[in-house]
Amino acid sequence: MMQAATHTASSAVAAVAAAVAAIAVFDIGKTNIKLTLVDEHGQELAVRRRPNQPRQDGPYPHHDVAAIEAWLLEHLAALARQWRIRAIVPVTHGATAALVDEAGIVLPVADYEHDFALPPAHRPYESLRPPFAQSASPLLGMGLNLGRQLYWQSQRYPDAFARARHLLMYPQYWSWRLSGVAAGELSSLGCHTDLWQPGQQCYSSLLAQCNWTPLMPPLRAAWERLGPLRPELAQRTGLPADCAVLCGVHDSNASLLRYLRGAGGGPRIVLSSGTWLIAAALDGCVSGLREEADMLANVNVLGAPVACMRFMGGREFAQIAGDDLPCSAEQLQALIDAQVFALPCFSECGGPFAGRRGSIVGQAPQQPGSRYALATLYCALMTAYCLDALDALGEIVVEGSFTANPHFAALLAALVSRTVYRSSDASGTTLGGWLLDRWERAPETATLPALLPAEPLALHGLAAYREDWLRKLGELERVAA
Repeated sequence: MMQAATHTASSAVAAVAAAVAAIAVFDIGKTNIKLTLVDEHGQELAVRRRPNQPRQDGPYPHHDVAAIEAWLLEHLAALARQWRIRAIVPVTHGATAALVDEAGIVLPVADYEHDFALPPAHRPYESLRPPFAQSASPLLGMGLNLGRQLYWQSQRYPDAFARARHLLMYPQYWSWRLSGVAAGELSSLGCHTDLWQPGQQCYSSLLAQCNWTPLMPPLRAAWERLGPLRPELAQRTGLPADCAVLCGVHDSNASLLRYLRGAGGGPRIVLSSGTWLIAAALDGCVSGLREEADMLANVNVLGAPVACMRFMGGREFAQIAGDDLPCSAEQLQALIDAQVFALPCFSECGGPFAGRRGSIVGQAPQQPGSRYALATLYCALMTAYCLDALDALGEIVVEGSFTANPHFAALLAALVSRTVYRSSDASGTTLGGWLLDRWERAPETATLPALLPAEPLALHGLAAYREDWLRKLGELERVAA
């Protein structure tokens, strides 16, 4: 019996060793968390999902990293019985970081959708943060500037803050939990944190003012292998002992990776869509960015600034559409004919119209699909507004969740009168994680998912509808002034 059991166990180990090799892309978005296994050719083998729901207990709203980790390890263990997982790539949303010591986090990982205002007795954060000309990071509400979160934590919980040994951006928190190696990385540092100077490619003055510089770990490239999986985690999950953990990347920057080496051809404006819709102009002019419009320079994995403008597209779409069914082109036309407009904004933070309460002008038809149609019109108009403000040239590609909308790309193509593609890959972040794994192995030779050109949607009166929408925006701005 003992020999039979030993033979069975050995056979199982041999079967896993001979199994198809896979990369695990661990993608934490603001709304959802996804674990995707991708084979050597970039094909998805398995996907596991769960909602990302911050906890409201404790000292402040925070991410439930313990529950997320348990979920991750559980699914890695299950997937490792079928595939040979040779690398893990963390990808996460921005404006989030963890303060850790040797044992783990010293303060809960804050949810950026919290009011981080301090009492008047404290020095105001605005007097500490670097000027926009230095950081290309606009002054934002709630905790969208990571520096504000950190300053608030340091003032409210000074003893716990003082115990921290490392300040880790959120992707690097997970690479540290998995590998034990602490690292910093440019795409997350340069994501409206107030911590980085994109032009000088160095830390901003905020770190020296707050004495945070000793907390910053060595900088590593997003594609670097920090080390193998911690031995105890390899044993717990059944993953190979040499399973590599990559440094990791900010999610919207992951969507840029396939285009970074595309100078001379292909789309040069990337619309990364999810909870946020971020318009990134790879050849845009950073010097023309306007802080008051929530324009900013993100930093790509190579360290170069990228002119961006964004709004909470996915969140606002959900607020307008609710659980409505997808619409028809005829329903879009009906809203244009009826002069029904959605005016910004329908989220509590971010975007060029942050702080305004969204409104609907006119009477939308009360039938399935009408709210979906209005949300689609609104997000396409807002995206066109951002593209105009960026004043960037070139073809456009839609990445992420908005690729599933049957009309968004075609409607945008009609609004901006230039070529718009839709990625056939549902998640630019997953593809980006896969490309990171092969970054030093000539990623340009990879066979990438096709880009599908969108036929401009022929809607009567669309140009006039857009002009009316812009005019109504102008009226709101004059009233606000």
